[in-house]
Amino acid sequence: MDVKNKVVIVTGASSGIGLATAKLLSEKGAKLALVARSKEKLEQLSRELRDSVAVPADMTKPSEIKQMVKHTEAHFGRIDALINCAGQGYDAPVERTDLGIFRHIFDLDVVGPLVAMQQVIPIMRRQGGGAIVNVSSGTALMYLPNNGAYSALKRALASISLTAREELKQDGIVVSVVYPYMTLTDFEKNTIKDPSLAQEEPEKGTLPFTPDTAEYMAQKILEGVESGEPEVFAHDWMKKNAARKP
Repeated sequence: MDVKNKVVIVTGASSGIGLATAKLLSEKGAKLALVARSKEKLEQLSRELRDSVAVPADMTKPSEIKQMVKHTEAHFGRIDALINCAGQGYDAPVERTDLGIFRHIFDLDVVGPLVAMQQVIPIMRRQGGGAIVNVSSGTALMYLPNNGAYSALKRALASISLTAREELKQDGIVVSVVYPYMTLTDFEKNTIKDPSLAQEEPEKGTLPFTPDTAEYMAQKILEGVESGEPEVFAHDWMKKNAARKP
């Protein structure tokens, strides 16, 4: 899909990968519905990006997601693409995984994107097609200690996405998954961590690799929209991990 003049919903648009994606799409001529909880940040961003509207919504609340989609369609008259960037991490050993936190992250990282998909699919079907890109995580392709809960949820999101891709292909709706690697955003800062892991954070500058920028991942998301590929990986080596998934 060529995003020029297309109406695109970007969730998580107030920071990180979502913010970088919104800016890139605006540069490419897309019309944007900017979604996040922070009304002030979104309104400031909307003043900076042409043909954009701030649509505050909590992605853990289905009623707000439904209203967000209705508002977007009413404002622009159509919806061509949905990009689900909103999400939060949770680090904890399986043994110590807090069920309340797990359910909260499940609502944000899986249920929220699913509800958004369910709302835009009928609109896209009436229009004759559309694109949906869901941002998963490289951890969904790995088995990393203390990442069991988060990895499981991001793997669930990928599975739902790729299943929907098969179900919707006859409608011209293309669903894709993007797998980021470690990225230079506030994601790690905002990740919920079990107290037992509080002292295990590496000091700044000690990582054995160079994290990606949010702008780099925005390019990968744009690649997903434009190419319609089922899976887009931050790096080619991640494809080998995907091939080994059970």
